[in-house]
Amino acid sequence: MSSGITHTETRARALRSVLAGPWGRRAWRDLGFTVLSAGLNLLPLLVMALPWILFPPISFLAVLTCAFVSVAAAVALCPWLTVLRRGCFYEVLGVRIPKPPTIERSPESSGGVWSALRDHLRSPRTWRQACYHLVVGPAVNLLGLLGALAWGAALTYLATSAVFWVLVHVFGMTERLVWAGAELWIVLLCAILVYLGPWIVSVAVRVDARAASELLGPSRAEQLAQRVAKLTESRAGALDAADVERRRIERDLHDGAQQRLVSLAMNLGLARATLADELSEPARRALQEAHEEAKEALTELRELVRGLHPVVLEDRGLDAALSGIAARSPVPVRLTVDVPRRVSSTVEAVGYFIVSEALANANKHARATAVQVDVRLDGTVLRITVTDDGIGGAQASRGTGLTGLAQRAASVDGSFGISSPLGGPTTIKVDLPCEP
Repeated sequence: MSSGITHTETRARALRSVLAGPWGRRAWRDLGFTVLSAGLNLLPLLVMALPWILFPPISFLAVLTCAFVSVAAAVALCPWLTVLRRGCFYEVLGVRIPKPPTIERSPESSGGVWSALRDHLRSPRTWRQACYHLVVGPAVNLLGLLGALAWGAALTYLATSAVFWVLVHVFGMTERLVWAGAELWIVLLCAILVYLGPWIVSVAVRVDARAASELLGPSRAEQLAQRVAKLTESRAGALDAADVERRRIERDLHDGAQQRLVSLAMNLGLARATLADELSEPARRALQEAHEEAKEALTELRELVRGLHPVVLEDRGLDAALSGIAARSPVPVRLTVDVPRRVSSTVEAVGYFIVSEALANANKHARATAVQVDVRLDGTVLRITVTDDGIGGAQASRGTGLTGLAQRAASVDGSFGISSPLGGPTTIKVDLPCEP
């Protein structure tokens, strides 16, 4: 029973929507938009007609000149028409057409008027706008105008027929019967057009809005470029936030847990030295083990803090931080650093950890006896090369930390390459772009 009532109400609502279609707010809004669009579409046509009116061509060269000038004037008018059309769509229909990005100047552009004109003509956006304003927009608008004319003519005929019917059957002013014979079919056709006309206008408006979004808004390539730019910006923000968080954790561990462990190890060492004769052998052994565990925990915590974000990297830069890594490496390292200026903290951290992990891999897997590390700043690119004399055969697909190195380089849009033939040597090359 409930389902039957629901279906009945749905059908009744649909019928009321159809009957009220020609008189609804949406139909009249679409009609107003169609009429306004017709006025805007006349502007480029008038501009194109002016050269022919002002300077009537009398030769073939004059015809070509007028044709070129008229098309050029219409194309030049398109950016202003785009602004008007974008405002029309938003104010009347509530459709927001996003603005495309600014046209970038070509590298060889001199910055003058002719260079700007050349860049404007070379841009695909210029011709997409011209295609809309000179072809697609007028064609779709013509369809809407035909629907509006059919709608208006049908309403006029029905209203006139109704007046005649009242005059005949109420006032008896004429013997002619308007509703008889072939005119009855015209009335039926007009009744159909009354409901078909608004639908045609609505379809034309929707097609117009879709075409405007495709041709006046950002292209697919521009949308992808904007999305890539946003993702790159958000990723850079995430990397900076992660770097700040690592620094905070390092600072908290250094100033908190590490200091407590130092104090604990000192107290246990003092207890071992002063209470050695007063304690039993099990107690002395337990105190000794506790002291050794505290020192090992302190060593591990220092390594953890250094792995999070070394203080020397922040205070003294990449040269000093890499020198510390080279000094602590079990494998002899010959280090060359040529970085005359500080780069961004994120790039410095990535470069530091890449060198650190590469040295760890050389020690654990390569069986190397010597490692050469070269770090230099080449313009806006930080170039890192790590070469060891190990057994070779390293591949990123097999793990061994090489995948992590590639991921670290990719996190700042860097490149990662490795050459590791069997028998060695293994050479890792990393390029990290950095802001000038």
